[in-house]
Amino acid sequence: MLASAGYRVIIPYLRGYGTTRFLASETPRNGQQSALAVDIIALMDALKIERAILAGYDWGARTANIIAALWPERCKALVSVSGYLIGSPEANKMPLPPQSELQWWYQFYFATERGQLGYEKNRHDFNKLIWQLASPKWHFDDATFDRSAASFNNPDHVAIVIHNYRWRLGLVEGESKYDEYEKRLAAAPEIAVPTITLEGDANGAPHPKPSSYAQKFSGKYSHRTIKGGIGHNLPQEAPQEFAKAIFDVDG
Repeated sequence: MLASAGYRVIIPYLRGYGTTRFLASETPRNGQQSALAVDIIALMDALKIERAILAGYDWGARTANIIAALWPERCKALVSVSGYLIGSPEANKMPLPPQSELQWWYQFYFATERGQLGYEKNRHDFNKLIWQLASPKWHFDDATFDRSAASFNNPDHVAIVIHNYRWRLGLVEGESKYDEYEKRLAAAPEIAVPTITLEGDANGAPHPKPSSYAQKFSGKYSHRTIKGGIGHNLPQEAPQEFAKAIFDVDG
């Protein structure tokens, strides 16, 4: 839909997914939030893309949020599923209500060696369960899941995922070269680029309420709740609405 309208569409793998590879075995398999954003800036530089509309969900939305906040000159506009997702280990020290903590069960599982071994052994079935819990009204078939599941068969995938969740809880360190970025992100910076946030009406994954983050977008801004049993994976479950938000934020 976007490509047929004349857009150049690039859907990159984040580190640890798909065909991504590290050049050196000694490079830390770092999943902290700013590292992923720096990767995308490097990709844009390599492709000679000065500015782009950034759109995504989950880790992709967080990465886009960070670029829009720290490098607004590289972000023409933003479409972010579940809104403002920038966080910090310090902020994550605060406990949540029990029902919210329950939704993060896998984060605590990954904090253990048992969890790391379990994810290594069962990553296909684990992620299929996450899809089912996060999108309870999306009746995807095995073929649909398997197309995405191939991206988990990456030699660095488990290490990146485990580091990401342990870093969020302050259980492991990040790399010092990202300290300045993380310091700025810990202040929860506003995002000034034109933005549309989206949320599915049946998102079963942990996500903030739109009213809690609207004030974080200081530029032209609007929010849309997409109805019809749309879950966490909104770009795949509601591709026309996702593409329309990109058209509209560009306009």
